[in-house]
Amino acid sequence: MSRHHHGHHDHDDTHMDWNEMLPLLEQGAELQSPLYRQAAAWLGELAPAAGVRRILDIGSGPGVQSCLLAEAFPYAEVVAVDATPELLERTRERARAASLGDRVTTHHADLPGGIAGLGRADLIWAADSLHHLGDQRGALSELAGRLRPGGLLAVVEGGLPTRRLPHNFGIGRPGLEARIDAVHADWFAEMRAGLPGAKEDVDDWRALLSGAGLVPSGTRTFLHDMPAPVTDAVRQQIVTVFARHRDGLGERLAPEDVATLDRLLDPADPQSLHHRPDVFLLTARTVHTARRG
Repeated sequence: MSRHHHGHHDHDDTHMDWNEMLPLLEQGAELQSPLYRQAAAWLGELAPAAGVRRILDIGSGPGVQSCLLAEAFPYAEVVAVDATPELLERTRERARAASLGDRVTTHHADLPGGIAGLGRADLIWAADSLHHLGDQRGALSELAGRLRPGGLLAVVEGGLPTRRLPHNFGIGRPGLEARIDAVHADWFAEMRAGLPGAKEDVDDWRALLSGAGLVPSGTRTFLHDMPAPVTDAVRQQIVTVFARHRDGLGERLAPEDVATLDRLLDPADPQSLHHRPDVFLLTARTVHTARRG
């Protein structure tokens, strides 16, 4: 299991190759670093840095957020937890490059089975990882059991659909991204249903956290806004995301929308994502928190 964002990693196969997705995961997390810095600063208000000595990053992916947490909580050891060795190696490389190698460590574990072996923590961060576990309610209860008294659990799930193009951008039928979202929602439901021990829960995270024996301590949503004109790095990430839409969801989309995607991805087309002046990146991520009494 590894971190991802629904809108970034569409795939028509519930068995994802996280190593193959490493560049996309890393690009997306790096671009959203300002958002996660804001989130970490807010967590610092709920759990003052002086009292946070050990952090678990559940489904840490390539470690971008693990390093951000280490920067925000300078007295803490941050343990990046993931099931993909290549992603954990990238985390170690990133931590060394940021001179955080003495405080960011890695732990290889398949979840939820490996939660019991993670030890105790003052802060547990689970960003876009719980929805890869069939029994989210059970996983939350196990994570709650890893918290020290007064410890904080932060779950990043939900927010707003990412938008990268205007509603009407002059090619095909307006509303392409909304239709991609609708197709992706069907894929996501199938992915969830196919997980081991899958259970259907309402996405009421406050209630789920309360059910895990924790005391909800606030929910906030953080905006990520990169208006046009975008940098080359942002543009390349947008191209990569739309290419995954085309490859992963093409068989589910209407032929007209597939033709639109083909034009958007064609570097020779002046209306493509490679050249358009109107591409942007706008999304929001929601952080739900709760404390162990």
